[in-house]
Formats: sequence, structure tokens, C-alpha cells
Amino acid sequence: MLIYATVALCAGFFIDLMIGDPQGWPHLTRFLGLLINRLERLLYPLANKRLGGTLLALLTLLVCTAVSAPLYFAFAVSPWFYCALETLFCWQLLATKSLKVESDKVYAALRDKDLYRAQKAVSLIVGRDTGKLDEAGVTRAAVETVAENASDGVVAPLFYIMLGGAPLGFLYKAVNTMDSMVGYKNERYLDFGRFAAKLDDALNFIPSRLCAFLLLGAAWLCRMDAKRALRIWRRDRFNQASPNSAQTEAVVAGALGIRLAGNASYFGKLHEKPSIGDDIRPVEAMDIRRSHRLLYVTAALMLLLALIARGVLYAAV
Repeated sequence: MLIYATVALCAGFFIDLMIGDPQGWPHLTRFLGLLINRLERLLYPLANKRLGGTLLALLTLLVCTAVSAPLYFAFAVSPWFYCALETLFCWQLLATKSLKVESDKVYAALRDKDLYRAQKAVSLIVGRDTGKLDEAGVTRAAVETVAENASDGVVAPLFYIMLGGAPLGFLYKAVNTMDSMVGYKNERYLDFGRFAAKLDDALNFIPSRLCAFLLLGAAWLCRMDAKRALRIWRRDRFNQASPNSAQTEAVVAGALGIRLAGNASYFGKLHEKPSIGDDIRPVEAMDIRRSHRLLYVTAALMLLLALIARGVLYAAV
């Protein structure tokens, strides 16, 4: 079973690299979004918002367990049937190609000097207000998203798939999707989304730091400034409210020699935030493409690590 699971992991990884998330196809993340939306409509009216948010998280995880747990038993039906299902899940749990494609739309708009189109494109992949961002602000937002989602969309899912197969990866994806939908610190979600946000912080604690180290390796392999990336990571890795997101952003900022983060507007309200990195040179649109190189090399390094871990486990059993 371990061999088939590893074949499925590799197949899912490479299918994601080749076709990503084709528009209009059924997808696990869309299923999660619909589920969380319906549960929110059902539970948000509860007077105790924290209780409602906790119930939303627990019910979401229960449904995801019911959907994915049969994978563990599919092997008894047929090893190849199990491998096919595991491959399908692994492919849809990873977001390497879609992250590159969506952020590349921002780069293309900036290259064409179409700031309005760039603002619209980046608004689809970030949670902040984008309507008043200048070219540098749009570029920073896109690079930060690639840096943060190198962990959330690639390394963390691979980490949990490595540990417990696609079902465990699916549970992680459910928590991460909940955080992206209800984990905001605004009037509506401060209490309701608290449980999901804290659970997401806990599940990303190890993967975000692992991703930071893999990004350091990627910076060295891509002949970027890995030494400066390490220095900026050590200095700025906690320069966000989240204990995890600045881990990867600091490495990317250092590797590229630019300054990220800083003040940002969310739902019309300005939030003062510390910056990450040094302003060694002006931010430019090509930095989005440079972040893609770091993303792909980091993904390959994480796959290699997962294969080594599976090999050690196979040898042990």
C-alpha cells in the first residue's frame, strides 16, 4: 500500500504541474467552499459566535473525514483503484501550477502597463483591498501571495500527505480553506472565525518553517542571495500577526533583495504592519516571475523530501 500511495503522490504532483486547476472542472476546494458557506449560513445566527465557529470547523472536518476516509479501505477493492483515487486527491490538494498561473496574470497586466487589470487580477489571490495599489504595491501583493502559498498550497499539503496520505492532506486543506474564508480579524469574523484561524496556525507551524528552509535551498539553487535570505529570515520571520506567514515571506524578500509587507487596507480599514526585508532595490514586475522560480524549486525539494521519508518508512517496515 505504501508503494501505491507513493506512486499516487508523485502522479498527483506531476499532474498538478501539468494542468493545475482547469476552469470549470469539479474540484475539492470548490466542494469545501460550498460546504463552509452553507455551514456558515446555518451557524452564524447563533448568539454565541465562538461556539458557532467551533461547530463550523468540527462539522467541516467530520464531513471531510467521511468523504476521504474510505480511501484507506479502497486498497482492499483494488490496489490500482486505490492508486487512482489517491492520485486524484493528491492532484487536487496541490496548487503549484494554479498559484503560478494566477499570479502570472498579475505579471502580464503589469508588463502591459495595465494597472487596473493588474489590480483586478491580484484581488483574486489576496485578501487585502487592491483598488488603490500602485504598480509596486500590486507586485508586492503578488510576491507575498506566492511566498505564503508556497507553504499553504504546496509544502503543507505535501507534508500532511507524506504523513497520512490524501485523507490527512484533505483535512489540512479543509482547515486552510476555512481560515481563508472565516479567519479574518474583522467585526463579522473576529469571534466566529477564531477557532478556524487558531487551528490553521497550529497546523501550519511546522510546514511554514520547513518551507522557509526549503526556500533557502531554492534561493541557493537559483543563484539568488541565499545568505541575505537567511539573514532577513532570522530578523523578520515574526513581522506579521500570524506566527507563520512571515516565515516564507522573509526568505523570499531576502532572496530577491526587496521589501515586502508594510501597511495594508482590509475591508476599507488601514492596518499598520511592519515591513519585511530591506529596500535594496525598487520592486519590479519581474519579481513575480523570480518568485515562481523559487516556488517550483521549493516544490521539487519538498517532493524529494517526501520520497526520502517514504523510502525510510518502507525500509523500516
